[in-house]
Amino acid sequence: MKFTRLSLRNFKCYEDADVTLDRGVTVIHGLNGSGKSSLLEACFFALYGATALDKTLDEVVTIGEEEAEIDLWFEHAGGDYHVHRRVRYTGDRATTADCVLETPSGQVEGARDVEAHVADLLRMDAEAFVNCAYVRQGEVNKLINASPSTRQDMIDDLLQLGKLEDYRERASDARLGVEDVKSNVEGQLDRLDDQIAEKEDQDPHDRLAALKSELAEVTENVENYEAQRERAQETLDDAEDVLERYEEKREELEAVTEKIGEVREAVAEAESEREDLAERASEHRERASDRGDKAADLATEAGLDDPDVEAAEAEREAVETEREAVTEQVSEVAPEASRLSEQADSAAERADDLEERAESLREEADALAAEADEADGEREAAVERIEELDEQIADEKAAFEDAPVEFGDAESFLSDAEREREDLREQREALRADLQSAEDRVSEAEALLDEGKCPECGQPVEGSPHVESVDEYRKRVAELQDDVEAVERDLEDATERVDRAEALVNAEREVSDLEQNRDLAVERREEKADAAESKREQATEKRERADELAEESAEAREEAEAKREQETEKRETLADLNAEQTELKQRLAVLDELVDVLTDAAEHRTEAERLSERRESLADQNEERRDRLSDLRDRKRDLEAEFDEDRVQAARDDKARAEDYLADVEPELKNLRERKDELTENIGDLKGEIRRLEELREERERVQSRYEDLQALHDEVSELESTYGELRAELRQQNVSKLERLLNETFELVYQNDSYARIELSGEYELTVYQKDGEPLEPEQLSGGERALFNLSLRTAIYRLLAEGIEGEAPLPPLILDEPTVFLDSGHVSQLVELVESMRKLGVEQIVVVSHDDELVDAADDVVRVEKDATSNRSRVVRGETVPVSE
Repeated sequence: MKFTRLSLRNFKCYEDADVTLDRGVTVIHGLNGSGKSSLLEACFFALYGATALDKTLDEVVTIGEEEAEIDLWFEHAGGDYHVHRRVRYTGDRATTADCVLETPSGQVEGARDVEAHVADLLRMDAEAFVNCAYVRQGEVNKLINASPSTRQDMIDDLLQLGKLEDYRERASDARLGVEDVKSNVEGQLDRLDDQIAEKEDQDPHDRLAALKSELAEVTENVENYEAQRERAQETLDDAEDVLERYEEKREELEAVTEKIGEVREAVAEAESEREDLAERASEHRERASDRGDKAADLATEAGLDDPDVEAAEAEREAVETEREAVTEQVSEVAPEASRLSEQADSAAERADDLEERAESLREEADALAAEADEADGEREAAVERIEELDEQIADEKAAFEDAPVEFGDAESFLSDAEREREDLREQREALRADLQSAEDRVSEAEALLDEGKCPECGQPVEGSPHVESVDEYRKRVAELQDDVEAVERDLEDATERVDRAEALVNAEREVSDLEQNRDLAVERREEKADAAESKREQATEKRERADELAEESAEAREEAEAKREQETEKRETLADLNAEQTELKQRLAVLDELVDVLTDAAEHRTEAERLSERRESLADQNEERRDRLSDLRDRKRDLEAEFDEDRVQAARDDKARAEDYLADVEPELKNLRERKDELTENIGDLKGEIRRLEELREERERVQSRYEDLQALHDEVSELESTYGELRAELRQQNVSKLERLLNETFELVYQNDSYARIELSGEYELTVYQKDGEPLEPEQLSGGERALFNLSLRTAIYRLLAEGIEGEAPLPPLILDEPTVFLDSGHVSQLVELVESMRKLGVEQIVVVSHDDELVDAADDVVRVEKDATSNRSRVVRGETVPVSE
């Protein structure tokens, strides 16, 4: 894409302007504040409308005017385009009154449609245009200041990978939708399975048979229960008489017996508790003694004489303070040793990498030399082929030495010969037709004569004047026969000439083919000669570079060895500190244990005394309980002498059985009668349940079929979602690798400094700059000028990546740099000039730079100068005039 012309009327500070833009590097030059950037903003606004503005449409119309007009002409993909915008300021705000885009295929009208068409045409919206091709004033560091995720989104959108994410999200939404529906269907299946299982578990068929059997049993049971009920009532009356007489004594005896049991249990529990208390007290005393012995051993180990808890804690605090001091020293020395180790490893790795690169370059140089030898062989083969073709051409041209025509005239000679042969063939056919007609007339005449008739009039021959005409007919036949023979002889000669002419034409065509082959052989000879020379030059360059890398590798190994020696010294110091730290840690552990042991021993002694006091109290309580137990036993013996337990027990059993039976029989009879009524109803219900079970099974089959369809759809959508995600990741990785290469090429071109080795771009678009010593730096750690060049290199690399990726189908817009020298000193400005020049050499059709720097002006193909009238505050474009520039 290339801007060709910009026309403005009442746009910002321009009352009227018309600028023609050409290929190559164009610098818009002028004083600060003269309106240079407004020209670029006009181009941006023409393409994308209000979305290209920092504020609103109100800022577009020149102050004091009612409307503004912007016209931009540009070429894109071989076609001419013209976009026209008219902004009218009415009332309190400005609106777009007209917006038209003229394309090779017609007009597009309306701001939204025009902007959408431009975005589709350039494959980027306004934000992507800014991120790719338009480095706006003050935004040179936009990409470096962005977070990796934001940078990733910017570059993904430029590379059209955002669409893959949109497609993946759509597939994800579809998958979630299918999952929701599938979940509902799964719920239906679960509910149906539960309902079917529940009904199958109830086994309605067996239940139906069981109910019918039960109905027969109910009637028989009713009759049995009524007879047994009468006998149970008689037994109950007899038992109640016996039990009434002995009830009072039984109750008293039970009360006494129960009380005896309670007292015995209390005595036994108290004695058991006393034994337990004695054992526990003894254990605590033994434990206190053991802990005392352990404390003595620990005190000896700690170097203390019979310490108490307070003394042990004080000593522990002193050791802890000393240990913290040593630990702090360790924390200072350890990172230094680790840092030296990392630096040594980094230098060694760098040395290995340099050696590998040197070896790789040597291998590449050998391969190039072999390719050069191969090219020489192919060149020699081409030379031999040329000689062979020259001989064949000479052989073919030899056919014209005794030919009736010169070389190059065979086609004309063939055409004449074929035309002559065709004329003779037509002449021969005409003669043959005349000859046949004459022969036919002779035959007819002779037949008439044989019949005695005139050959012309058919009258009798006698006296006829036409009989002599037969001889004339015969004479005509003879003449025509001679003419046919003569023409056939001429035709044979003409055919021989045609054959000779065709042979000559074939010779000419063969010579043409051979000459074309010879031209190709000559081209191949020159091509292979150039290739051999080029590859030998490349091989020499690679060997020289390999020698340089070998020297750098040796330096890196020396650096690694020095770092290793420093690391060893630090490690020895760290070992001494660790030994001291370990010793203090062990002493601290002994003191911790001593404090715990002393505290534990005191607690055990206190607990043993408390348990002994509790045991004595329980002994006093048991003496009182034993006296009470003796009295209760005397009363029990008196009651037992008056009570016949066997008779009472028999009556009690009879009464209980009768009461239980009577209590059970009436409800049972009622239940049996009710059960009989229920059985009939249950049979009908079971039949309904069986019908419902079959309906549920049929419904489940339908739902299962739908679930399987949904599962298949879910699998397809999931695979599609995964495919979009994997494709985006694969394309992103390819773009990251290519962008990293282009970024390093560009940065190395514009920043020829020994401080930096390379730039690394991670898969998450995190940027790291590596110094020559391998030390990584964040881009923010660069100086202002270096950071600006770094960002311009990144923007340029992205631009190149897009240009190469589109493959010419949709050329990118011009590369636009608005005041890129703001953060650059004179040295860095020179490198920026080299960057712009390199982009032009790479084939960028148009580069537009806004700057007041003279060095950029000198390097431009074209200069558009801008000045502002101090009185009217209006800007204008000046061609062919010199505008003073302030630094």
